[in-house]
Amino acid sequence: MTEPLISIIVPVYRVESYLSRCVDSLLAQTYQNLEIILVDDGSPDQCPQICEDYAKKEERIHVIHQENRGLSGARNAGIDVAKGEYLAFVDSDDYVSDDYIQVMYDAIKATGCAISQCRFTYTKGEKLKENRGTGAFRIYRGNSLMEKLYGNEEEATWFVVAWNKLYRRDLFETIRYPEGRIHEDEATTYLLFDEAKKLVFVDRVLYGYFTENTGSITAIFSRKRLQWLEAQEERIRFFDEHGYTGLMPSAYRKLCDACITFYFRCTDNVEEAAALKKELKDRLKAYEQQGAEWIEKLPARTRMGYKLFEICPAIYGKLLSRMQEAG
Repeated sequence: MTEPLISIIVPVYRVESYLSRCVDSLLAQTYQNLEIILVDDGSPDQCPQICEDYAKKEERIHVIHQENRGLSGARNAGIDVAKGEYLAFVDSDDYVSDDYIQVMYDAIKATGCAISQCRFTYTKGEKLKENRGTGAFRIYRGNSLMEKLYGNEEEATWFVVAWNKLYRRDLFETIRYPEGRIHEDEATTYLLFDEAKKLVFVDRVLYGYFTENTGSITAIFSRKRLQWLEAQEERIRFFDEHGYTGLMPSAYRKLCDACITFYFRCTDNVEEAAALKKELKDRLKAYEQQGAEWIEKLPARTRMGYKLFEICPAIYGKLLSRMQEAG
């Protein structure tokens, strides 16, 4: 029986130093029935030519050239032309293990899940280690799947990002990444989880997330980062409308905690720092009022912390630093 075609979508922008490493890792996959879609998102460097050079040498590679639409626009362009029964996204400065697609597909095949997901590791370009986890499968459904978006920071990141997963193509019939926004995965992954109903997590590190690309948009704090809050607000409305009310306390806590975290990232070198700080304090107060029913279910210590922050952020910050130093 012929294995299904799998489409790997690679948004490409300003990564001429890293692109070959990424594409070579995809061409080295033990799973062979692939199409690799390189979406040149108006990259002003040598990336367009590198893409074309690869396409001339390898018939499984297809290139899209488009005016710059951002990461979401590049992913959406790839989704629109993909012919595979399954889709994967790989960022163009990252790279994957040789068995990345095979392991992820085998997990879907063995469990009947619509999404498979692996662990990833932060890298500086080194080869991914062979001993990378147990390989065990864990299946998450419904509320237990959505709850993973609110686990510890490492676990929540595994679950929310777009690029360590293999998706059944039909999940994207009505879902696309929001263009013109950052934090696009925060605004989209929960919708895919709801559509998929269940996910299989593979306890293997199969994806290398490269950390030396200093142009990363997430390294700089600005007003645009508040789009993360907007994505969480949308998620809360979705939870309320679709019966995930058990997750509302965790969702509001994440939203309120982020207001405080973002506040302290508004240092003097951040543009509009004073205005951003005021907006974040106002947002926190509004979230407390809007989600009062659910915030009341949080520990008293957490709720008292929010009130202290509203009264005097400086004292809150000092107490938080002392608690962190004390472990």
